[in-house]
Amino acid sequence: MAKVYYEADGDLKNLAGKAVAIIGYGSQGHAHALNLRDSGVKVIVGLPATSASRAKAQAQKLEVFDPGEAARRADVIAMLVPDPPMAKLYKEAIEPNLAAGKTLLFAHGFNIHYKFIVPPKYVDVVMIAPKCPGHRLRELFTEGVGVPSLIAIEQDASGKAEQTALAYAKGIGSLKAGVIRTTFKEETETDLFGEQTTLCGGVSALITTAFETLTQAGYQPEIAYFECLHELKLIVDLIYQGGIKYMRYSVSDTAEYGDYTRGPRVIDERVRETMKKVLAEIQDGTFAREWMAENDKGRKNFLEMRAKAGSHPIEKVGSELRRMMPWIQTRKEEATAAQAQAMR
Repeated sequence: MAKVYYEADGDLKNLAGKAVAIIGYGSQGHAHALNLRDSGVKVIVGLPATSASRAKAQAQKLEVFDPGEAARRADVIAMLVPDPPMAKLYKEAIEPNLAAGKTLLFAHGFNIHYKFIVPPKYVDVVMIAPKCPGHRLRELFTEGVGVPSLIAIEQDASGKAEQTALAYAKGIGSLKAGVIRTTFKEETETDLFGEQTTLCGGVSALITTAFETLTQAGYQPEIAYFECLHELKLIVDLIYQGGIKYMRYSVSDTAEYGDYTRGPRVIDERVRETMKKVLAEIQDGTFAREWMAENDKGRKNFLEMRAKAGSHPIEKVGSELRRMMPWIQTRKEEATAAQAQAMR
């Protein structure tokens, strides 16, 4: 069983007298900064002079510096920028300002695990990875509720890396819910695998393939949309609430029987073998190198794929059908407003 840490395992005194630099002020960055600040931790923010987020951070009465200056002033440096530009930012602004006794903290292991960033041996390298979007982390913190996080220690030069990481986890509120011990390798590889085979890639491909199968067989696209996409939320909500068993308990016996007998025919041994190949490409770094190379070349293929997917017939019919369901748009607007408010 995984080791889990709770409130008694972390002590904010381990951040007393220290400054935490939050590099980046997006979804995760703003939530970490504000939660830590409200927990009594000294927080500064590192953003380029051209960043539009500077005004947002300053409006929250946070001190903002260029990333290099923030790293120079800080004892703990939290790298909360997207994966592709992180290594360049680290090399130019962070690395020159590292010193013995400092801690590099990440919310995702990608750049460390694949060695796009190789920190000096004299600094601690840790991870605190909340398992939710940043605006949700902030929202629940203000309600006195924590969000589970993952913790990993990659490098413990000081002998106090775990204490620092747990104090940080307490500062953002995660120890109230529980923080699970992992490694940079495990977090990175399982995160990418889940995104590619289930959460994003697998689900998107399953939906669009099912939609195409029905429409090519002559069924109306509106009906195919409801059966293959719209109702998915109902099923996912049931799984989220009580697991797969609860979902099966909640649906009809006909649906449950179809689940047991037809599901394994759709997701068959060929799919399992493909998943193993996808995992191997994650483990050996093939995917990471491919993605970073795509960014280095200006994202041409990525942007073409985005445009093609965005023009799929399922998007057109979905846009039309959602006009019949104004409550969906209302919830979308509420969620967007909540996120924007959290970042103000």
